Amino acid sequence: MNSPPQNLMLTVERICGSVPAGMDRRVQSVIKLMEAYLDRPLSMNDLARSVNLSTWRLCHIFKTETRRRPLQYLRTLRMQHAKRLLETTFLSVKQIMIEVGVRDESHFVRDFKTIYGLSPTKYRQSSLSIF
Repeated sequence: MNSPPQNLMLTVERICGSVPAGMDRRVQSVIKLMEAYLDRPLSMNDLARSVNLSTWRLCHIFKTETRRRPLQYLRTLRMQHAKRLLETTFLSVKQIMIEVGVRDESHFVRDFKTIYGLSPTKYRQSSLSIF
């Protein structure tokens, strides 16, 4: 599995993301990192190391700013991207799963269904029937 580059801070500073300006800069950096490496496995250690914090401290600051734990936030980002891909591409569900960095199909389907109320396949069918 590919891991993020060694010097994550320089990479994060070059990435443009949709992060609220008033948010703690470390949380902004972590969110930008998540967005940039959506297709790769990211652990709490990777995220915390990228902003020179302990995992506990990052989790605390992140939850204060976003009301979610970092890995919950990452899962939501992945499912939002999967939803966009289902709506705008003809990629298979398995290809989309890989594109958004989920390696287990049952987890992908479960997480998607939890957020959107339908399996990815049924979601695509319903979004196609709208047009």
